[in-house]
Amino acid sequence: MRDILPDLRARCSDGIPFALATVVAVHGSAPRDPGAVLAVDAAGTVVGSVSGGCVEGDVYEVAREVLAGAGPRVVSYGISDDEAFGVGLTCGGTIEVLVRAYVSAAELADLAALLDLIAADRPVAEATVLSGAAETGARLVVRPSAAGPATGTLGSEGLDAAVTDDARGLLAQGHTGIQWYGAHGQRRMQEVAVFVRTYAPPPRMLVFGAIDHAAATARIGSFLGYRVTVCDARPAFATRERFPVADEVVCAWPHDYLEATEVDARTVICVLTHDPKFDVPLLAAAFRTPAAYIGVMGSRRTHRDRLARLRAAGVDEAHLARLASPVGLDLGARTPEETAVSIAAEIIQHRWGGTGRPLGELSGTIHHPGGPTGTR
Repeated sequence: MRDILPDLRARCSDGIPFALATVVAVHGSAPRDPGAVLAVDAAGTVVGSVSGGCVEGDVYEVAREVLAGAGPRVVSYGISDDEAFGVGLTCGGTIEVLVRAYVSAAELADLAALLDLIAADRPVAEATVLSGAAETGARLVVRPSAAGPATGTLGSEGLDAAVTDDARGLLAQGHTGIQWYGAHGQRRMQEVAVFVRTYAPPPRMLVFGAIDHAAATARIGSFLGYRVTVCDARPAFATRERFPVADEVVCAWPHDYLEATEVDARTVICVLTHDPKFDVPLLAAAFRTPAAYIGVMGSRRTHRDRLARLRAAGVDEAHLARLASPVGLDLGARTPEETAVSIAAEIIQHRWGGTGRPLGELSGTIHHPGGPTGTR
């Protein structure tokens, strides 16, 4: 959605009706993940993609029919191995696509409100009925409980309540997927399929230590979709000129900044300072956060010394076990850029539960189906 957000907001603002096709499920390999969208307006203009080109032509025709009044539909497409290879995959799979129209002023206004929240990086989830004992295409927009009640309805008070509760949980975890319910929200029933698409602000990467390795780490963090902050206590080093890619550059004592800033379960912390007077209080503060990853640069000798200092400061073994130290996977990295790749590889491996081993040495599925494996 974010990649075509300006186009969609412009259409809503100008009152231009359009059909929106959304990938809601993927089985096997597929070019786009659930949540990928394609929009078709009355003039036939297309923005976005649901398959990298494999099935766009048919989705376009379905979108035109829905826009003409055919009603929301869920369509399934099998992507052949040849088609998959053409868009960079080794094998094909199946995708399910929800196609619904936004035609009336009220529909466009409701969608515009959701798009405004996404554009402002406000956490929000959209729940849409796919099939079963509820109206296909019915929508419910859910925000964190502190931000107010959900808007819209899926058709029954019980279903709205159950989906609101689950959507807030998925939003907190940053997960998107299909949930099943009874017609009135009963759990462990499969009468109604609901697609919950979450839009959370980009996860944060906090890089401490304004060194050359930090510049490379900031670049790859930005490339991976993190909101990157570089922090260092030395004003001569913590400058925008040295870190043009970072979303913010902060000159402050690292532990003071960490204690004052927002850290959630998706945040990754990279400590590149190499200095005990920074590292020890900073890591003590990091252990008090729910950060997903805490990586610390240094040699094995530095690592042993750091552990001793942390133990002397009263840090227990359970907290020390969260450290990724020395930081990164064993890639034989030498340069700052190669080291940044090593750090990024470990962050990805930890997030999705990969082994870190060459795929050629393994058998079975390549893509891990689960979400993040926990905190470190």
